[in-house]
Amino acid sequence: MDGILPVYKPVGMTSADVVAKCRWLLHMRRIGHSGTLDPSVDGVLPLALGAATKAVPALMTLGKTYTGEITLGFATETEDLDGAEIERIRLETPFSTEAIDQAMAKLTGEIIQIPPMYSAVKVNGRRLYQYARAGETVERPQRHAHIYAFARTEAPVFAAADGVQTIRFTAQVSKGTYIRTLAVDVGRQLGGPAVMSQLTRIASGGFTLDQTLDLRPLTQETAPAAAAAHLRPIEYAYPDLPQVALTEAQYQAVLNGKWLTLNETAPRLALFAEGVLKAVYRAENGIYRPDVMFLANAGAVKEE
Repeated sequence: MDGILPVYKPVGMTSADVVAKCRWLLHMRRIGHSGTLDPSVDGVLPLALGAATKAVPALMTLGKTYTGEITLGFATETEDLDGAEIERIRLETPFSTEAIDQAMAKLTGEIIQIPPMYSAVKVNGRRLYQYARAGETVERPQRHAHIYAFARTEAPVFAAADGVQTIRFTAQVSKGTYIRTLAVDVGRQLGGPAVMSQLTRIASGGFTLDQTLDLRPLTQETAPAAAAAHLRPIEYAYPDLPQVALTEAQYQAVLNGKWLTLNETAPRLALFAEGVLKAVYRAENGIYRPDVMFLANAGAVKEE
């Protein structure tokens, strides 16, 4: 079973938990995912099955879309509600809608983020969350992210009794973007603490929530048919690549990892044999060479 399976990750499960459950349900070991979701976040989690695991880097470039909530008035060590509170400033009056919109607009486009201490980013061979749990501090690397869209979805809500204000939002972002940090940066733009108080990923890897498979009600008896109905071919990870049908001679050359001379001009091509994606080749000095191989004997070929 090779392909891409868009599944629903519920709150309370890690992405690794979802992969483990899918392996158990389908009796498969070769399964990966294309972008971690924190346990408190639900939504779309595309899984790569079998040979499709080599397409994970391509899936991750397709961007992600979220809906969620930002709460203004306090901050936590993890930038979401999972961590201990580290700051609180009671809001006596709400921020204006105009000020909130301006703050979100400033965080749209190409931005630089500092990843949260409670994240999996590696510094000197250790994860940032390992430093955080040990009470250690370390200089965090800057990361570039592109925010394609970031806006309110409804009027902000001010809770005078609690001294906080909430903002419902939608965000369409590039890979590597921390929505938690985006929420904190909204507060920073407004001059106060903030936290991401809820998040759902509604699209990832070209899939939307209504296309996902919920693994929770499935058994080992029902899962194979349900997965087959939701499984998509590997080429879903390469929606913009021109597709080339190989001749038998060309296919034999691809099987041996050979370069090809093709009457094409695109920088990368998706190569098919008998309607099945076999490889992605890239142009180099007028000749196409292997980039990503989806063949059983292609383990030594460089992957993307």
